[in-house]
Amino acid sequence: MSKQLNVALIGNPNTGKTSVFNALTGLNQKVGNYPGITVDKKQGICKLSRGVKAHVLDLPGTYSLNASSLDENVVIELLLNKNDKDYPDVAIIVSDVENLKRNLLLFTQIKDLKIPTILVINMSDLMRRKGISLDIELLEAKLHTKIALVSTRKNRGIDELKQLIETYKTISTEPCLDTTLIDADYFQSLQKAFPNQDVYKLWLVITQDANFGKITRQELDISKFKTKSNHELKRLQQKEAIKRYQFINTILKEGQTIDRSKATDLRSKLDRLLIHKVWGYVIFFIVLLSIFQAIYDWATVPMDLIDTTFASLAEWVKNTFPGGGMVTDLVAEGIVSGIGGIVIFIPQIAFLFLFISVLEESGYMSRVVFLMDRVMRRFGLSGKSLVPLISGTACAIPAVMATRNIENWKERLITILVIPFTTCSARLPVYLIIIALVIPEGTIIGLSYQALTLMALYLIGFGMAILSAYILDRILKTKHKTFFVVEMPNYKLPLLKNVIITVIEKTRTFVFEAGKIILAISVILWVLASYGPGDKFNNAEAYVKATSASQTTYERSDQVAAYKLEHSYIGLVGKAIEPLIRPLGYDWKVGIGLVASFAAREVFVGTLATIYSVGSANEGENIDTIKTKMANETYADGTKVFTLASGISLLLFYAFAMQCMSTLAIVKRETKSWKWPILQLIGMTAIAYICALIAFQFLK
Repeated sequence: MSKQLNVALIGNPNTGKTSVFNALTGLNQKVGNYPGITVDKKQGICKLSRGVKAHVLDLPGTYSLNASSLDENVVIELLLNKNDKDYPDVAIIVSDVENLKRNLLLFTQIKDLKIPTILVINMSDLMRRKGISLDIELLEAKLHTKIALVSTRKNRGIDELKQLIETYKTISTEPCLDTTLIDADYFQSLQKAFPNQDVYKLWLVITQDANFGKITRQELDISKFKTKSNHELKRLQQKEAIKRYQFINTILKEGQTIDRSKATDLRSKLDRLLIHKVWGYVIFFIVLLSIFQAIYDWATVPMDLIDTTFASLAEWVKNTFPGGGMVTDLVAEGIVSGIGGIVIFIPQIAFLFLFISVLEESGYMSRVVFLMDRVMRRFGLSGKSLVPLISGTACAIPAVMATRNIENWKERLITILVIPFTTCSARLPVYLIIIALVIPEGTIIGLSYQALTLMALYLIGFGMAILSAYILDRILKTKHKTFFVVEMPNYKLPLLKNVIITVIEKTRTFVFEAGKIILAISVILWVLASYGPGDKFNNAEAYVKATSASQTTYERSDQVAAYKLEHSYIGLVGKAIEPLIRPLGYDWKVGIGLVASFAAREVFVGTLATIYSVGSANEGENIDTIKTKMANETYADGTKVFTLASGISLLLFYAFAMQCMSTLAIVKRETKSWKWPILQLIGMTAIAYICALIAFQFLK
């Protein structure tokens, strides 16, 4: 029977912790949330020798065990709680070879918790180029640990790290230094008051809002302990940090040498260009434009292949399933068509995540955040707001969670309220199908009209977020001044393995999370579209025969299918809201898509795919793809439903309307009130309706 070890991966932000995690676990990983908290919990399995497996938990980045955010608090609460199922048998502290002094502060704190601790010095391939040399034996002796020199880029040191994990019981749990000397009397009295508890863990419980195992502050009865004032505790924390750095400086003087003459100034040269007050914005704009052009150019062939494959699959199901009937129609028209309407966009979504991953891996995204802080300040936001806004291009839900790093409540609230204006990946399928329908093919200075339209929608969404923030700032009257601090990581070539794992994980999450909703809604929609009340639905053929002239069999069948759909349950819903949406240029079928897509934006395309497939009569004649069916859709007078005017109107509606019910739920959770999500829903819907109305009436 195989054993399983619990391994906690801990480190400062930007030390390459994710690269080490990916190197250990590969694709044997999953992402969830900590119970009751909307903070990412990334975990994976690492296979060691002799049937031993390591359960690796990648904890949020933290600079120390003095928590200043919810993410950092997660780290402390796990390390203090021996009863937690994820409590580590061994902790791995990932450090950056260029920032060893700063990274060792966290290392020495975790050593005080008496957990077997391995020090990983990452990016070791840079040592020669940066003129850094380390005396590993001396450092191991002084720090009472084992050190693994790792380069995930060169794939070096990972096997050695796995061996250290397996032999973790041989690693000393002796602390690096005695921090109780900062106030010996206080810590002695603390130990006397709680003789069965570890004094450093008690110190952490006293100085911050963390739990000590299953024992709360009240059960420890710390309130009865004659403790110090908050001001005095802060002074002691500062003394602790100074004492730790004195120890770190002493051992690094002996164990580390740096030849400054070998250091290069490439980073400073790149920074002068990429965060320049003019050229920085120009370069960022060019990068964005290139991304959207590539999304269109590279994804065309696989998208066409997927489109025709699903159309053929639906046809095959109808022709192959025995006996036909309701089950066959459900599979072909409900399930296959609905899922096909989403799967077609996997190539473009994968490319979007690919580019975002490359920007983050290279260190460029931090420069963009710093650059945009200058702009954001004028609109009542800070540079920290840009991280959630950019995260919103993937999904609004984690983006809203990411606002927890914004200390000022009003700035955080404004950021939460405007995040849904940024174009999330769920909107991408809607944009792509509508743009393909109404925007002509062609180029201007080598850039396609369709790629320019897509980029314009992203910029419009971001622009509306900024404008809304400005208005909210004036309404809420934010006066509290905050300061923006961001760490600039070193530039590096993106690690191919990291990029591939990110793309696969993000795309897989998108497809499966969306797929659950789409599958359920597709089945419901198929049922609602295949059945209806009253005589008009049940005797549709007789009504069509009585009201139309003689036609071919296929034309008559098409008319019967359309008539039945119009008088089905879903048709009645669409007809009920049609008077409200007709001024925007939409018919009742589009109305059904609007209603269904409140579950998730990407459901719009799957909904229309299902609706246009129900009762399709031309089986065996032509394989009509979703795009073709939408392009051929007409009103009773023969005019097309999807024109430039109605298409632009629909694009603007989706650019500004509230994304989905899940976003509303997470906003409620983060603001702890229904007031803000309801105001958000009403405000965004009103903006979307007015903009779509003006666009259609002007362009038609």
